[in-house]
Amino acid sequence: MKKVASVLVENFKQWGVHHVFGIPGKAISPILFELLSYEMEFVLSKHEGAAGYEAAGYSLMNDTIGVAVGTSGPGGTNLLSAAGQATASHIPLLLITGHPSMKDTGKAMGQDSSIFGTDLTDMFQTVTKFSARVERGDMLQPYLQHALEKAVTGVKGPVHLSIPFDILLSEIEPFLLEFPTSHELISPIACEVAQQLDDAKRPLLFVGKGVHSSKSYAEVQHLAEHWNIPVVTTPGGKGAFPSNHSLSLGAFGLGGTPEASQYLSDGVDLLIVIGSQLSDMSIAGLSEAMYPKQVLHFDYNPTFIGKSLPVSTTPILGDIKSNLTAILKDVPKTDSGSFKLEVTKNVLEENTPGKRMSAIQVLKAMRNALTEDAIVFGDDGSHSFYGIQHFDIYQPGTFFFDDIFGAMGNGIGYAVGAKLAAPEKLIVCLVGDGCMFMHGTELSTAYNYDSAVLFIVVNNGRLDMVEKGMRKMIGTSIGGIYETPLDAAAFARSMGLEANTCTTPVEIAESIQQALVRIQETNKPYVIEALVDEHEIPPTMGRQ
Repeated sequence: MKKVASVLVENFKQWGVHHVFGIPGKAISPILFELLSYEMEFVLSKHEGAAGYEAAGYSLMNDTIGVAVGTSGPGGTNLLSAAGQATASHIPLLLITGHPSMKDTGKAMGQDSSIFGTDLTDMFQTVTKFSARVERGDMLQPYLQHALEKAVTGVKGPVHLSIPFDILLSEIEPFLLEFPTSHELISPIACEVAQQLDDAKRPLLFVGKGVHSSKSYAEVQHLAEHWNIPVVTTPGGKGAFPSNHSLSLGAFGLGGTPEASQYLSDGVDLLIVIGSQLSDMSIAGLSEAMYPKQVLHFDYNPTFIGKSLPVSTTPILGDIKSNLTAILKDVPKTDSGSFKLEVTKNVLEENTPGKRMSAIQVLKAMRNALTEDAIVFGDDGSHSFYGIQHFDIYQPGTFFFDDIFGAMGNGIGYAVGAKLAAPEKLIVCLVGDGCMFMHGTELSTAYNYDSAVLFIVVNNGRLDMVEKGMRKMIGTSIGGIYETPLDAAAFARSMGLEANTCTTPVEIAESIQQALVRIQETNKPYVIEALVDEHEIPPTMGRQ
């Protein structure tokens, strides 16, 4: 017989999980004690929400499930945003929260997480794929198995278990759950797609974040190259297709390129949507005159297919990678090298004396100085939309951004967790001052656990998207400007990190080179603060 907490941790190890993220509390302390026995690292985050983001980044980079724990009451409610973010990003995440005691449920208890207090099981229902309370030790195996299967198969996402303190200490027969093998669904009409692509006169590939989730980068590129179809990416699909490819038209939607808009304006007879819900972020700027004649829509989830564009739509349901593989099984390989354009360095123009540099200059300087395989996590805000428009992608799977839930600060946590999962990779977090105000204390987590992320903080002293959006609507803004702006470099140094403040694009490029050397030498994170023009208009004003 073993304690429930011990069986839990033993299963984590079985699944390839070596880090658990969270903040201690009595209700979950039995889990933390067991981590010592299994030589697993508990990462002390500075906020439970950030712990959830870190676990999600860990999962994304490690191809397993991320685990975050929060104590009863507020520890659990703080994890709700992380659950919503993981749902939007389709990332497998196991969130475990506590409850004081099952045997005392119904009595007055502090941080009660049952139906008599803050019912965490109920609260997580709408932001996870599965949420349940384990009320007896013998319930752990079926509930944990169900949660794991829900998290990692089909449309991947977060799950939640509430496990009371006394249940964690109870003893049960030990068990080990194998990590599920996904049996991916293939659409019965996938075989008809090739003929439709053959017949199309002016097709366009519209690539979303589902390509990241299914890791179908090679299949999308093969399809585009064989049928010679131009490609645009949604904001969330940024990084799914190389921008130095002759078929790339860049992004569409918020942060989109003129080339993408022009191609749609000139007429599309077949729009092949792959892994996008076609949200308002993704089709911002798409007028009725630009509508395609027909849509082929690849997605696992049929909920939003046919809802955004009132044109004839054929759903290709099931796993994106499996469906594309089926379509391409008899299609000869293409020479991807012949489609690649030469990578050219941006010319770093100095900003006008006495004026701050633009965010565009920052992104171009970043691209010049970073390696082609650097993995960038864009936090939510104007800074990432500048990245969508101006940061070139040379290798698929090297830029991640969520345009749906949009929790500020998520990119900080994702980057920290990703670096712990893949310490050999160069992980970069593109973040704004607003996001840094929200979850910037995770710089301390990165420092303490040797998560050597390069943080680039685009600082203009305001909540840029909101502030500029208000001005567009009513001519002024309310609460969008910080009376005392963030000194990001001083903030970082207060937690032990090395940091530079830059005022020109040349300084940005030089600081990145310096940071990459220091990261290699110290295995510690590094912060570069870029002071940018407060009045620059971001590429997000097209949203209605």
